[in-house]
Amino acid sequence: MARIAGVNIPQNKLVRIGLTYIYGIGEKNSNDICKSLDISSTKRVNELTDDEILKIREYIDQKFTVEGDLRRDTSLNIKRLIDLASYRGSRHRKKLPVRGQRTRCNARTRKGKAIAIAGKKLTPLKK
Repeated sequence: MARIAGVNIPQNKLVRIGLTYIYGIGEKNSNDICKSLDISSTKRVNELTDDEILKIREYIDQKFTVEGDLRRDTSLNIKRLIDLASYRGSRHRKKLPVRGQRTRCNARTRKGKAIAIAGKKLTPLKK
């Protein structure tokens, strides 16, 4: 069982796919890691030697901010925006889309399940 950055990497996956299970490492970064450490793109996680796993672990610790540290940084950045009372911070506080998306007919992912309001009738959009 390969454990890198506190995450158990699935055994039967390719190394470049398995590394994406770590929060903060996507496809591009995992490919860069494999290229810089000379690990074959067709190699699976269960075929890695202990030495290769150690190299990957050290490389990630040196070059990337991952898992808990990255989550903490992100939450602190959001908290800072809220404390500053910036526009983006107010959108975070209200749990609305932050980056300019419309909210009249979409944004269900961010706003949550629709709540029915009794007696309210929507007027159609004018063109």
